Amino acid sequence: MTAPYILYGSPLSPFQRKAEAVLALKGLDYDCVAINIMAMPDWYLEISPLARIPALRDMSIGTEGTAGTIADSSAMCGYLEKKCPQPSAYPDDPFLYGRALWLEEYADSVLAMNGGGGVFRPIIFSAMTGKEPDLETARKTWNEKLPPLWDYLEGQLDGGKYFLGDKLSIADISIAAQLMQTDLIAGPPDPAQWPALTAFLEAMNAHDIFQRNLTACNKMLAKMVPEKFDLS
Repeated sequence: MTAPYILYGSPLSPFQRKAEAVLALKGLDYDCVAINIMAMPDWYLEISPLARIPALRDMSIGTEGTAGTIADSSAMCGYLEKKCPQPSAYPDDPFLYGRALWLEEYADSVLAMNGGGGVFRPIIFSAMTGKEPDLETARKTWNEKLPPLWDYLEGQLDGGKYFLGDKLSIADISIAAQLMQTDLIAGPPDPAQWPALTAFLEAMNAHDIFQRNLTACNKMLAKMVPEKFDLS
């Protein structure tokens, strides 16, 4: 590994996608090391005691063990912001900064739980273990649990390009990373019902900061999801 930063995890993790986007936004070079989430090695559990991915290593601080490592996507994005403040991923205005942290938490909690846990996991984790996709759970989540979340986000965008003002922030990155988790296997929300949100997702899918991750995801999913599932 020669890059100054290492991300341990999987491109398919929306939290790794978020961290990769912040690294890319700041022009920081990084390598990715795959972690088997079904059987995490002991050395990784020392770095990430909650048994979650990803974890970040700053090679300038430590190259082995727990030295130089951070094991939470929000913590690592905050660290990268402090170490490399420009270009900024967080608003300068105190109120907008607080709103950004709130929207990041909204994405990392409720969007992750329902999009990742209720749609992506029942389909992809089943495929990884040789089982039929649990489309019943995925459809129920898609049609009952996700629409109220999309309604909230549509209202927060209020027809705008970004969630906070006229500049990309951690709020946009966090929300996009989670929306992409379902978009990869089932497509976007209905643009007729959520026009601003689907336009936002389309723009984020095309944004440079997500390209490395999405390319890796599409390559990994090509055999498992040759066509996106219709969950309507």
